[in-house]
Amino acid sequence: MKIEKILASAVCFSFLSACLFAQTQTVQKQSTSTKSETTVENEYMSNVEDVIITELSNSDSYDNKLVALQYLESAINDGRSSPDMVASLDRLAGEGISTKSQTNGRVMNNFPDIRAKACDLLGQVKTEESKKVLVDVALNDNEPMVISSAIRGLGEIGINDKDEVVNSIAWAQKRNAVLNPTSSLAFEVLVAYEKLADTVEDKNAMIQSVANIAADTHFVTPVRTKALDLLHQLQSGGSSSNKSSSAEK
Repeated sequence: MKIEKILASAVCFSFLSACLFAQTQTVQKQSTSTKSETTVENEYMSNVEDVIITELSNSDSYDNKLVALQYLESAINDGRSSPDMVASLDRLAGEGISTKSQTNGRVMNNFPDIRAKACDLLGQVKTEESKKVLVDVALNDNEPMVISSAIRGLGEIGINDKDEVVNSIAWAQKRNAVLNPTSSLAFEVLVAYEKLADTVEDKNAMIQSVANIAADTHFVTPVRTKALDLLHQLQSGGSSSNKSSSAEK
């Protein structure tokens, strides 16, 4: 009788084990399937978003470009960026300069505010590609507000291999100081220098640029004062960021 009970218990245990195993396998498959479906759905939505942004940014319509920038800003703020998005920002940052739409010899897509906003967003995408775009804008654009945005973005990105960025900023400031001296642009140059100071190998060009701003009476007094303060910091071998760190310690 005991043997029969033992056998019955063993059979029952085997049956329950098989049921539990089957249920576990089913749950795992469902979980894997759900994850797979979620991944595919996310990739699909990402691709759709890229297509929408690309089409809007390529449009001739000013309003469509504004909408593209809204999509791009939302995506970047959510931590989403893709090569297609950077390409769209590249195009928008050169709207009317590197990419021209002309009618009867007149440029129809010269939208400085579109370019400036695109530069600000590129400054949040801290990649080598976005840095290259902003350097190109700083050197080739003719609107102080756009150049200011490009230089501000370069300061935010913080990449300055072999002093390329700082030297480009210095050249852009020198050119505009001659053609169209603008206090707001000079201010952004100084802020960018502060952020990049610790990355500079040879500070001579930067110091000369800051000294020129400090001595140029075309600029408002607060900008010239800021230039003098930065000049003292650079000549003493420090930067505002270093001094802040020392103060915290």
